[in-house]
Amino acid sequence: MILAWPSASDYSAGAERSEIQMKQTRNNRARTARRTRTKPRSAASFAAADGRMPAASERPIGVFDSGVGGLTVLKALVETLPAEDFVYLGDTARLPYGTKSNEVIIRYSRENTEFLLAKGIKLLVVACNTSSAVALDAIARNTMVRVVGVIEPGARAAAKASRSGRIGVIGTEATIGSGAYTRAIQRLRPAAEIYARACPLLVPLAEDGWVDNDVAERTIGHYLKSLKLSGIDTLLLGCTHYPLFTALFQRVLGSSVKIVDSATATASAVRNLLGKLRLARRGAHRGNLSFFVTETPDRFVRVGRRFFGPEVDSAVRIDR
Repeated sequence: MILAWPSASDYSAGAERSEIQMKQTRNNRARTARRTRTKPRSAASFAAADGRMPAASERPIGVFDSGVGGLTVLKALVETLPAEDFVYLGDTARLPYGTKSNEVIIRYSRENTEFLLAKGIKLLVVACNTSSAVALDAIARNTMVRVVGVIEPGARAAAKASRSGRIGVIGTEATIGSGAYTRAIQRLRPAAEIYARACPLLVPLAEDGWVDNDVAERTIGHYLKSLKLSGIDTLLLGCTHYPLFTALFQRVLGSSVKIVDSATATASAVRNLLGKLRLARRGAHRGNLSFFVTETPDRFVRVGRRFFGPEVDSAVRIDR
């Protein structure tokens, strides 16, 4: 949160006061300011700070994830909104979020949001399923730009895709434990039968590039055995790393089961929201991409290319 400190003009009228009186006034006002908590500054206020405020539609879209997995969401966003500028933050120093407590996830998510707001963004996309499940409401309540998570768009796509209403959901321990996907799907399709399964080993396998070998296939077979026996006809991928395993998911479950990735649905939701708010960027030129990480840029670039492509050619490390 940002503290509302008094400006220098507040003190100018008291120039003739004694030194003791002025010290007392400053101390009293400082104590008041510390007790006053205000909402974070909007993207517009950050952009205006140096006197160079671009039109709202020209500002970038901020995207954050706990690491590289959110690049699958960014890729869908770039394909859907090629004219937009994007600023991506991967909190690689503190991944994975899926094994952290809710309190820690919310704190990390707020810090990521503050960083992106300082870049003058016009809209925030929480590309991390865990943050979307645990921290989205806390972020949205204290952020002056609109915030889009991946839970609601993914749930909507799965509810629409399923014929029988038997839907499997896989994700990190925190995402599955939150019940966010189950609640979202049931709001949209109350009669749906939802079978959820945490798959914690898939994130490190994806990070290491083990996405199509015997180890990955045996691991996925173990995780999906109960879902397959339940007769699901749709599998919702509740983690941004999981699209890398789509071929294996299809091989294990069979061609009759639909695989739903929240990335494409999220990109469509962002496009619709920008249009509604009249914030879409116009023009035929291709937008710019900026990447920031909290640890080891070289590794982010190497792994990120598997998720996104050769456009991930550099990243800037920030201190945390």
